[in-house]
Amino acid sequence: MNKGGAAGLGGGAGAGSGPTAAAASAAAQKQKTLLQRVEGDIANIVDNFSHLVNVARVNDPPVRNSQEAFMMEMRSARMVQAADSLLKLVSELKQTAIFSGFASLNDHVEQRRIEFNQLAEKTDHTLSKVGEEAAANLKELESHYSSSAQKIMQNLQP
Repeated sequence: MNKGGAAGLGGGAGAGSGPTAAAASAAAQKQKTLLQRVEGDIANIVDNFSHLVNVARVNDPPVRNSQEAFMMEMRSARMVQAADSLLKLVSELKQTAIFSGFASLNDHVEQRRIEFNQLAEKTDHTLSKVGEEAAANLKELESHYSSSAQKIMQNLQP
């Protein structure tokens, strides 16, 4: 595992939803801890596997074979523990991804709700302006109509 890859993984983590500096720092620290756990567990599995292969060689003395069998059991148990630790880490990562996905989704929904509320206020304001203008134009048309109707009536009367 290279240490240079760790910086590349966290580079764009906080850019999308704009978390605070403290949250970004906590996320970076958690990512660093998780990467250290992965590296440690994988190194443990590889180390124990190589020792297991070395101990698995067949030798003649029976006492040594029983010692080797014990060493093989011990190394295989350590490999199982490291693999179990990796499985727990994967489960933790899945939970983190799910919960952080909900948090960012909630942030996005809240942001869109605010935008739509502002748009609704703007639309209401525009509609009230249109209504006022329509009322003013209607009054003007009514006055023109009534004045023209009066003129027509006056012209019709002898």
